[in-house]
Amino acid sequence: MTPEPMSLESAAPVLGAAIGGYLLGSVPVAVLVGRAHGFDPRDVGDRNPGFWNMMEQLGWKAAVPVFAGDLLKGTAAGLLGLAAGGGRTGVLGTVDGAAVPVVYAAVGGAMAGHAWPAFAGRRGGRSILAFAGGFAVICPPAFALGTVVLAGVGLASRSFALGARAAVFSLPALQLLFAPARHVAGTGALMSLIGLRFGQAAVAARRA
Repeated sequence: MTPEPMSLESAAPVLGAAIGGYLLGSVPVAVLVGRAHGFDPRDVGDRNPGFWNMMEQLGWKAAVPVFAGDLLKGTAAGLLGLAAGGGRTGVLGTVDGAAVPVVYAAVGGAMAGHAWPAFAGRRGGRSILAFAGGFAVICPPAFALGTVVLAGVGLASRSFALGARAAVFSLPALQLLFAPARHVAGTGALMSLIGLRFGQAAVAARRA
């Protein structure tokens, strides 16, 4: 059966959520924290305005606001999308029904805002934490299991970075336990933006 085209009425919440998510994602948390300490993270270290670069410049404690802020941007966008989409959820709070495209649009918007922020000259980060925070709304039980993966791999390897990578890459597989494959495909589309940002960073590093 051919799906019905999206009507103007059904497209409006998706567009509104995407714009709202973009504006939330555009708040340059790392840049604001860095400037409070007398530098711009886009000019030091790996030049990525994100948690890891800030941690290397300032240490764990001073970088915690960046971690929390970037994560919460994605979560706030996801909740905005959930409200705009009617608030419908299924198994253990997993988004469902008409809320699905709206929430994904909002989280995608937040990731795009983090990557190309309107309030920071379009020079943003790689959107990993914005994705993770949004995914906490998309599929809470898979997010919870992902934190277990993060803790387990991180402790076993004594590397937060390795634990974080394992957790992020495990999320689509964990989501399959609670949501249909088409939702997981949407998650893969969001993750492709992270891959794009890493690719752009690699090209910029070669040119430099």
